[in-house]
Amino acid sequence: MNKAILTLTDNAQHKIAALLDDADAEVLALRVSVVKGGCTGFSYVVEYATEIPPGAEVVHGDFGTLSIDPAAVLYLLGAEMDYEDTTLHSRFVFSNPNESAKCGCGLSIAF
Repeated sequence: MNKAILTLTDNAQHKIAALLDDADAEVLALRVSVVKGGCTGFSYVVEYATEIPPGAEVVHGDFGTLSIDPAAVLYLLGAEMDYEDTTLHSRFVFSNPNESAKCGCGLSIAF
């Protein structure tokens, strides 16, 4: 049995569906990637994708399509993606067993 690369909470699935419903016609998916940056070294990026690159992991569901950048797969293996909507922020958040540190604001991580 293969371990899921990334699991999605119900809140994340609902937000992905809403974002894709509101997107322009050329948007094929929501893309998740991990990029260098931030005070701890890396940051998660969630953005619209108008194409799905070769090697990307693709998750299809009732919510639509989520594309995981090929370079992010090892960082996201076993992680959970959630969506929080509070009085202070509205954002996707990740619970990731691969993280070794997280900055105080929670937007930057280390592996």
